Amino acid sequence: MRQRLSADTYSAGILSGDRVMLSRAITVIESHLPEDRILAGNILKAILPHTGQSFRIGITGVPGVGKSTFIETLGNYVIDRNKKVAVLTIDPSSKKSGGSILADKTRMEKLSRSPGAFIRPSASNSFTGGVARNTRESILLCEAAAYDIIIVETVGVGQSETMVKGMTDFFLLLMLSGAGDELQGIKRGIMEMADAIAINKADGDNMLHAENAAQEYRNALHLFPASASGFQQKVVTCSAKHQTGIDTIWEVLADYQQCIRGNGFFERNRKSQNKDWMHDSIRYALESEFYKSQLIRRKIKTLEKAVEAGTELPLDAAEELLRLFFSKINTTENQSGQ
Repeated sequence: MRQRLSADTYSAGILSGDRVMLSRAITVIESHLPEDRILAGNILKAILPHTGQSFRIGITGVPGVGKSTFIETLGNYVIDRNKKVAVLTIDPSSKKSGGSILADKTRMEKLSRSPGAFIRPSASNSFTGGVARNTRESILLCEAAAYDIIIVETVGVGQSETMVKGMTDFFLLLMLSGAGDELQGIKRGIMEMADAIAINKADGDNMLHAENAAQEYRNALHLFPASASGFQQKVVTCSAKHQTGIDTIWEVLADYQQCIRGNGFFERNRKSQNKDWMHDSIRYALESEFYKSQLIRRKIKTLEKAVEAGTELPLDAAEELLRLFFSKINTTENQSGQ
């Protein structure tokens, strides 16, 4: 069994840029063991003064859009400009086995070998929003390790957008062209959240299709209200495979940073995200305590059967369980107060 290190040892290693120590620290914060949760909290407190200086990019896209290839190409482009990049990739967890693919390092082989890059795949464990529960904490650890750019790759278009938007500074939507109506199946809300849309695989015979798709998106974005960031959403084309258009995307990122730092949105957004993080943590902690309760576990089986049989309304069953849970909390509080 590997010896548990102290929070000071972890924080010192992270601040010195030790990638092995960084990876081990992320393992600690992902752990559900009570002693690891305490250790994780101490590590985060120690490195907190050294966080907040990175630029956080969320990337999502339709299946088959080439997210991993795009991220590797962008990551190498960033490193060539003497910056460090951390990539936090989220793999979907199997609801049956709880397992996940966790194969991003093999899909980003060149980037993973670079000393200026850190790639960490994590399982979503079916956590709401298509991101890992501890992605925010992982971001802080990477910032403390002096990574300039932090990329969060999501499971894909679905529930992930709001969660990723709520923990990053810039949200990039990757799309494909040549699949019929370019806007079909794309939710208005997803496009509104995107700070930029990149049409990938714009190469060869697909170049014209990509440019036409980009124009359709530009026309559609003009109908949307202005972004809270004050930045005019951009639509660009690129080919991650052939490494074209990446310089344009880098310029968009630079223009966006200049805009939001200049108008104060960067700081306001970070503060708002921290507040939302607190409320998300409360919701998760309450749900966790709810399902850990032995009283709830005993009662929930009976109510599940009644709901399945149609003899009990799901809403009534939920309210009964909540009353039981909160009555237990009140009883405990009264006993402790005596």
